[in-house]
Amino acid sequence: MKKIILSTAALALTASMTFAAGHGTTVRMGTEGAYPPYNFINDNGELDGFEREVGDELCARAELTCEWVMNDWDSIIPNLVSSNYDTIMAGMSITDERDEVIDFTQNYYPPAASAYVATSDSVDITGGVVAAQATTIQAGHVAESGATLLEFATPDETIAAVRNGEADAVFADKDFLAPIVEESGGELMFIGDDVPLGDGIGIGLRESDTELKAKLDAAITSMKEDGTLNELIVKWFGEGAPIY
Repeated sequence: MKKIILSTAALALTASMTFAAGHGTTVRMGTEGAYPPYNFINDNGELDGFEREVGDELCARAELTCEWVMNDWDSIIPNLVSSNYDTIMAGMSITDERDEVIDFTQNYYPPAASAYVATSDSVDITGGVVAAQATTIQAGHVAESGATLLEFATPDETIAAVRNGEADAVFADKDFLAPIVEESGGELMFIGDDVPLGDGIGIGLRESDTELKAKLDAAITSMKEDGTLNELIVKWFGEGAPIY
């Protein structure tokens, strides 16, 4: 992980084009499109989800034009600092490690729990094999827990690994796992205690894009103050979701 951070930081030094000078009022919003309900492709083949709706509203309030860009999770930070897009809205938790490479707005989703899911409540989550999406805070937690970490490029692959017996459990955002567990008909279940990780979810930006950060921070603040952000959180995550 340290080598990845250092190489990404080197890319950031070469990304000299700032938001103000290079992009005017058009903001390219980088997302994964594979992590419901945060972001996903709907039945019409369109980007959808909590972050699509929040991002569009933020751009409207900040008087910016949004263009959404799809990118695989494992290269989402390098492609931001290489100026292939201007922001990351992809369920990315704010962490000290990531903050060494990129900048973040204030969070637009409060700190929330991560959780383990398995097909049996007798699974050993500290000594068994646990699946997690690569380069996530959940993968880092599993690696330090004593369990054997099995990393996958996409969240769907982590669930499949549990179902086919390749992994004993999966560790991910509880908000992502909850509908999967509910729809499994008892095949999957939560086990162990919830684990709080990160400082909430924020928009990732290049360190140089201070003007864009200020515009988005102001828009997030306005959505918090008028209750719009809480309404969207409840819409996409349910009444029990953490709100502001």
